[in-house]
Amino acid sequence: MAGTMKRLCEYLTASLVVLGTLVLASPAGAATSSNSPLVHVELVSDVASVQPGAPFWVALRQRIPPGWHTYWANPGDSGEPTRLEWTLPSGVTAREISWPAPERIPLGPAVSYGYSGEVLLPVRIDPPAELRPGDTLTLHAAAAWLVCEKECIPEEGAVELTLPVAAGRPAPDRRWGDTMARTLAALPRPSPWPVTVSATATTITLTVAATGLQPARIQDAWFYPLEWGLITYAAPQALAVSPQNLTLSAARGPLADAVTRPVEGVLVITERLDAGPVRQAFVVRAPAPAAAAAAAWSWPTLLAAMALALLGGLVLNLMPCVLPVLSVKALSLVAHGSRGPAVMRRHGLAYTSGVLICFAIVAGGLIGFRAAGEQVGWGFQLQSPLFVTLLAYVLFVMALALSGAVTIGGDVTGVGSTLAVRSGYTGSFFTGALATLVATPCTAPFMATAVGYALTQPGPVALVVFEALGLGLALPYLALSLAPGWARLLPRPGPWMQRLQQVLAFPMYATVAWLVWVLSLQVGPAGLAACLAGLVLVGLGVWLYETTRHSVGGARGIRAVAALSVLIAVSLPALGDPPSPRVAPAERGETGIPWEPYTPERVTELRAGGNAVFVNFTAAWCITCLVNERVALRSSEVTAGFVDKGVAYLKADWTRRDPEIARVLATFDRSGVPLYLLYPANGAGAERPHVLPQILTERIVLEALQRL
Repeated sequence: MAGTMKRLCEYLTASLVVLGTLVLASPAGAATSSNSPLVHVELVSDVASVQPGAPFWVALRQRIPPGWHTYWANPGDSGEPTRLEWTLPSGVTAREISWPAPERIPLGPAVSYGYSGEVLLPVRIDPPAELRPGDTLTLHAAAAWLVCEKECIPEEGAVELTLPVAAGRPAPDRRWGDTMARTLAALPRPSPWPVTVSATATTITLTVAATGLQPARIQDAWFYPLEWGLITYAAPQALAVSPQNLTLSAARGPLADAVTRPVEGVLVITERLDAGPVRQAFVVRAPAPAAAAAAAWSWPTLLAAMALALLGGLVLNLMPCVLPVLSVKALSLVAHGSRGPAVMRRHGLAYTSGVLICFAIVAGGLIGFRAAGEQVGWGFQLQSPLFVTLLAYVLFVMALALSGAVTIGGDVTGVGSTLAVRSGYTGSFFTGALATLVATPCTAPFMATAVGYALTQPGPVALVVFEALGLGLALPYLALSLAPGWARLLPRPGPWMQRLQQVLAFPMYATVAWLVWVLSLQVGPAGLAACLAGLVLVGLGVWLYETTRHSVGGARGIRAVAALSVLIAVSLPALGDPPSPRVAPAERGETGIPWEPYTPERVTELRAGGNAVFVNFTAAWCITCLVNERVALRSSEVTAGFVDKGVAYLKADWTRRDPEIARVLATFDRSGVPLYLLYPANGAGAERPHVLPQILTERIVLEALQRL
């Protein structure tokens, strides 16, 4: 596990820019193009006319200025591939881009895969047989691409091509036919040799049974994987050639579980011939290595990760996001203590079951999303405005119940969540589930290593680690319920419990206010107004329910109005604004060290200019992050230290989903925030950042600054 963390800390990723598409139409006619500030694009064809029912090829031609580049299907350490959104006549279909073999583009410690100069990105078009000679066929596409030098610029444009329909075999296009033919001939073709993949804890080895190759003629070989994170892109690939085999060994990338799936990519072999070097590209498809899953974990590392997860879960009970719910269960222990040991044990087991089952659901969703290629991490559900809103509604109802505005169940033991509509074990079960949901914004010590390890392992291994984390969260309450002797020390139940129950409502109201603030950063003013209106409707529904709870007859209609109010409240978040852009601290009214939004390019630029860089990976829903900022990052001593050392402060805001931030977190063996990186200036003798602890103090930050 230490080797994995060391390797990931050496692996840097750069910016992922989300590209929009622009659906515009050029005037009908011959081939037209769109001129952008940097890249000139146009749609070209290999034929001068279309034959009904006969496939043909078109290509997006990119003319890229010197020193700049665009990206391949897997952009490598940074970037975003070119995308095409087609608008086609009825019956015409366009296939995916057939990607030419890329080139390696180094930028500092990172390596990207892409194209420079001029490139044609071919697409096969299948026209219908119903086309009639004499007609014309017009193809429209909205293209979007990222072009980078030292900085990256997202660009887009509309391209259009009109071709006549003619009977008989079409002639090649006079201008682009030969170029298209060379491009199509150079496309990666299926490998004529069997390919296998093997893996160790640190390397991936591609073995090609390339019989017939002459080792003396092999000048170079390189494997470009299609799946992001399979290998470390900047690391060299060790080549060995024999008369029977060609092998390439590469360092494993941040997605260690990628080798548990089939491996696909492009193998480029350069041979030295009398006429000069000849570059050939082959499509490689190999089954997942049989021993990959076993190599990815071992019993000692699994047990160590489980122990860290258990400790992290125990500490999680002390985090401010969990305390409001646990305080309710602490009060319920007093009530259960007077009912006998058996009742207490059953409540403890019900609570633990709720925690473990909810942890399994959350962990299963997280593992599933990551297996599908989504860049998500711990607390991913809080990046959904709808989930944040619903959680605020649930806690609001709980707070109303604690205040006495509504009765859920017969006594305090029934206050588990809105699902626990009766007292007893159901309330304990759903309190455990709710404790899990409100725990996800927090990151406790020991958690980062355990969760980071879990997300690099096969699903069953990862689930075991997450369940150990859940057991740690449930363990204090479970231990108290299984050892009821301490109940003799508790005060007898009485009227004081009613007052304490009402007092405990206020931390719950505070949690609701915090969730509403998080939502305001995610959806903007209109979304915030919708959520507040929803809270009013939830309050109305609760009041109507409570006032008619013991009524009969016409009260059913009133209860229907109550249910409708809650339903409308739940639907209101969909009316919110799109995400607000990230803004500077002055615009948010924040104080402390001035900061700017994080991008990998900005880190490189600042360091090249002689500045050290501090990067704060944070989120509005991360309580630990907010506490660290208040306690350690806004003090006058730390501010002065940043100024004295010339440290630039960047924030990577993960309040909403951001695949690029998730990728960077993965390179440091993290699946969630907070993460604090302190980069020295270029030339300071170190390229790797110093990783600060998850729980910060002024002293920790100042000592880190002194080491620069």
